[in-house]
Amino acid sequence: MANQENLPLYEKIWIKRTFQRAIDILILLLLFSLLCYRINVTFTIPWFLAFSCESWFTYTWIILLNTKWSPAVNKTYPNRLLQRVHELPRVDLFVTTADPVLEPPIITLNTVLSLLALDYPANKLACYVSDDGCSVFTFYGLLEASKFAKFWVPFCKKYNVQVRAPFRYFSQVTNSDDDSAEFKQEWLKMKDMYDNLSHKIEDVTRNSASFQFEGEFAVFSNTEKRNHPSIIKVILDGLSDGLPHLIYISREKRPKYEHNYKAGAMNVLTRVSGLMTNAPFMLNVDCDMVVNNPKIMQHAICILVDSKSGKDVAFVQCFQKFYDGIKDDPFGNQWVAAFEYMIGGMAGLQGPYYGGSNTFHRRYAIYGFYPNEIQHGNKAKLAENILIQQFGSSKKFVKSATQVMEGNDYSTHGNSPSNFIEEAIKVSDCEYEYGTCWGKQMGWLYGSISEDVPTGLNMQRKGWRSECCTPEPTAFTGCAPGGLLTTMIQQKRWSSGLTVVFFSKHSPVMGTLFGKIQFRAGLSYCWLTNWGLRSVFEVSYAALVAYCIITNTSIFPEGAGLWIPLTLFVIYTMHTLQEYKLKGFSLRYWWNNQRMVTIRSTSVWFIGFLSAMLKLMGISDTIFEVTQKESPTSGAAEDDANAGRFTFDESPAFVVGTTILLVQLTALVIKILGVQLEDHSGNECGIGELMCSVYLVICYWPFLKGLFARGKYGIALSTIFKSALFALIFVHFCRITCIS
Repeated sequence: MANQENLPLYEKIWIKRTFQRAIDILILLLLFSLLCYRINVTFTIPWFLAFSCESWFTYTWIILLNTKWSPAVNKTYPNRLLQRVHELPRVDLFVTTADPVLEPPIITLNTVLSLLALDYPANKLACYVSDDGCSVFTFYGLLEASKFAKFWVPFCKKYNVQVRAPFRYFSQVTNSDDDSAEFKQEWLKMKDMYDNLSHKIEDVTRNSASFQFEGEFAVFSNTEKRNHPSIIKVILDGLSDGLPHLIYISREKRPKYEHNYKAGAMNVLTRVSGLMTNAPFMLNVDCDMVVNNPKIMQHAICILVDSKSGKDVAFVQCFQKFYDGIKDDPFGNQWVAAFEYMIGGMAGLQGPYYGGSNTFHRRYAIYGFYPNEIQHGNKAKLAENILIQQFGSSKKFVKSATQVMEGNDYSTHGNSPSNFIEEAIKVSDCEYEYGTCWGKQMGWLYGSISEDVPTGLNMQRKGWRSECCTPEPTAFTGCAPGGLLTTMIQQKRWSSGLTVVFFSKHSPVMGTLFGKIQFRAGLSYCWLTNWGLRSVFEVSYAALVAYCIITNTSIFPEGAGLWIPLTLFVIYTMHTLQEYKLKGFSLRYWWNNQRMVTIRSTSVWFIGFLSAMLKLMGISDTIFEVTQKESPTSGAAEDDANAGRFTFDESPAFVVGTTILLVQLTALVIKILGVQLEDHSGNECGIGELMCSVYLVICYWPFLKGLFARGKYGIALSTIFKSALFALIFVHFCRITCIS
């Protein structure tokens, strides 16, 4: 029998996909065939534009094929960890929230409670909550939740509760091996206590005008969301409560200072936690991502402390999955297939990208060091003045960072976090980062509203790897955006931020050429960072199809050559359908996701791209828009008959999509009425252009219904007027160019 000491704490398992590889290659060959056909045809401007767009589609497919070629998953062995490690490492837990309206405090409280109840030694955990909204109600909610936690955490561990977010636990059918009278009595007691907590939070937020700013809350009396001093409160001191530390942080904000959105908040959390507990590993989650597997900590630690494969792992990414999602995913925002195929594929390369939440970080890597410096200890020998230039003017924080560099015990020698509040306020002030490396070479990087991807790229550029952690059951679950507008806002923000990343010095191209990002890994990152660029070619192709119908010209082959794009479309459609069916999804689920890919890539991704271009040219800056989180309810979202219906408002996010729909409808009407311009070249509009136009109309069918609906289910008149004007301009342009 093999020596237990030599067995790995985790191993990578490669997934075979021989048949899928063959189909991927066949699709690529068909794309090349279409490009070869275009090269041998007489040059016209529409054909050149079609060739350009199809070249981009071919490049995109090469990236997808490269990413999905050798997927892998990790299998962890927590039992080996417990046998081999005498003392588990400490972990600092970060929860971020930014708006008490869009992210109600009750959601944050459930996330915090699920973290406090992890199956991990309480003295090894410290939970830090960053409140970028500086909301007294979030702080009040945490105070009340800390009282409830003293009963909830022991209850969870006594009865081995699986789902440890109270609202999730009490909304599900109780499945417990213990049917004793004692359990039922305690269950009812916990349920009553949680209901009282929820009602108390709701009452306070509903009657905000009558809130008394006294005692602990007096510091919030004269604060504004974007103008207030640093507020740091130790709510739970783990030395006496038998629970993990719980610390509330609202960093200083002033109107004249750049705050760098979530990245700035994460860097403050890193510094404050470095002072107070200085754990070697950190977990960050969004305020709605609750723990679904209470043993996730052991699974992730297996990867990070493995003596052979874990030394160069900077972060461990857990998949984002969602609870109570609407049936068949009508808004295409649950991302199940993307996580399974794309992130699983990246796991077989240098590792998945940093997704911004559900991620375990190595503090050493976040501090900007290279993996080989752990062995050599070069950074620990730097002079104190150099370390101050890098880490900031706090000597106590520099001392804690030196402990990290030396690989020492990381211990704060049993001191209470309360002893570090004065210094913690200093490192969370607006001016602390000036002249330092924060946001540039270390910590969460600045410059993009998608701070997660460049931060992960920066670590992999230095030679670090990342790994996926996919235990059963799923580690974390959160709430997917509940409606169309929320989905569109989120997608626009991602597109804008990722486009900025692609054109910045943190681009995967730069990391591959001048850093240590492997070629295939860098290519896979291009799938992510090219969302904005992809939209330009998709919008252009959609416009080109309508142009050909209106001007009675053609961009598709005729006769036998038409079978190339037709075969390509059929095989691609069947291939994607098979991928969804293999994961157990319905036909409707597949279609909803295909439709939403088209809608978002030809609308909000395009808007995000334009926004990014304006930022890069220095004309305007991008705005970070917080995604609205739905308050927890006892019923599933799908119980609402109208949950999956598309709703609209006057947001600019709907203008591009409505314009594309009106342009395609206009082109089809012109074709049906036979009022196209006469063609004298013999290259008339054919079945290919009509099929593309009809497909776009089918994808935008919810928008078509919105043109005739009323209320929130109807597209706003202002949006219709703007889109109609753009459509008329386009049609006029088509006729002018054709005549000229």
